[in-house]
Amino acid sequence: MKKIITAAAAVFTLLSAGAQLKTPAPSPTQTIKQDFGLAAVELSYSRPAMKGRKIFGDLVPFGKVWRTGANNATTLTFGDEVTIGGVKIPAGKYGLLSIPEKSSWTLIITKQTDVTSPAAYKQDMDVVRVNAPVMKSKTAVESFTMQFANLTATSCELHIKWDKAAVSLPITTEIDTKVMAAIETAMKTEKPPYFNAAMYYMDNGKDLNQALAWFDKAVEAQPTAFWIHHQRANCLAKLGKKEDAKKAASRSIELAKEAKNDDYVKLNEKLLAELK
Repeated sequence: MKKIITAAAAVFTLLSAGAQLKTPAPSPTQTIKQDFGLAAVELSYSRPAMKGRKIFGDLVPFGKVWRTGANNATTLTFGDEVTIGGVKIPAGKYGLLSIPEKSSWTLIITKQTDVTSPAAYKQDMDVVRVNAPVMKSKTAVESFTMQFANLTATSCELHIKWDKAAVSLPITTEIDTKVMAAIETAMKTEKPPYFNAAMYYMDNGKDLNQALAWFDKAVEAQPTAFWIHHQRANCLAKLGKKEDAKKAASRSIELAKEAKNDDYVKLNEKLLAELK
C-alpha cells in the first residue's frame, strides 16, 4: 500500500508541476542563409500548409498587409548593401511584408522586424515597395515556400510560392569597386593572390593582358598546378593566341594525368577541340 501511495504522489507531483511536452509545429520555421556577393543574405520565416483550405482571397485576404508567413514576423538580413526596386539598402536586418492581390503583390521591405498583424504595420517605416506580378502554376504548392534562385555574383531572386501563386523579388549587389580595391591592396603584399586576381579579370571583362601576366606569375609559383595552366590557356585563347593556348592546354593535360584528375583532362581536350 505504501508503494502505491508513493507512486500516486509522484504522478500528482509531475502533473502539478506542468510537465513539458514538445509536439511538431503546425507552421515550422525555416532559416536560409545564402552566400551572395561578398557577404550573405539570411531569410527567416514560418511555413504554413494549405490543409485543404482556400488560401489567397480567404485565409490570406487580398488588399491587406500580410506577414508573408505564419507565427513570427518574416525577416531578411543583408550582410552587405543591396539594391531592391532601385533603392540601395544598407546592410542590416529588415522585415518582409506583402500585400497580395489576384494579379500582383506589393512586396515591402520595412525597418519593422516584428510585424505579425496588419495593425502593427507602419507605412512610414517602409524602405522600399516593389510590385511583383503573380505567376500561376498548374500544380499547387502545399507548404508556403520561399527560396533564393537564379543566383549570380551580383544578383539573385527571392521566389515566394504557395498554392498556385508565385511572385519574385529581384535583389542585386555591387561588388566590382570593392573587389578591384581589394586586388590593388593585395598586389602590394608579400604573397599576391595572382591566380584569383587573374580569374576575376578574365571572368569580368577586365584587362586580359594583365590577367595573363598574373597567370604567368601564378604558374611560376605553382608550376605543377594543372588548373592554373588550364585557366592560363583560356586566357590565351581569349587573347587570340591560339598556338600558345594549345601549348598551355597540352601542358595542363600532362599534369592532370599525373595527378589522375580526369575532369581537367576533359576540360583541356574540349578547349583544344575548340582551338582547331
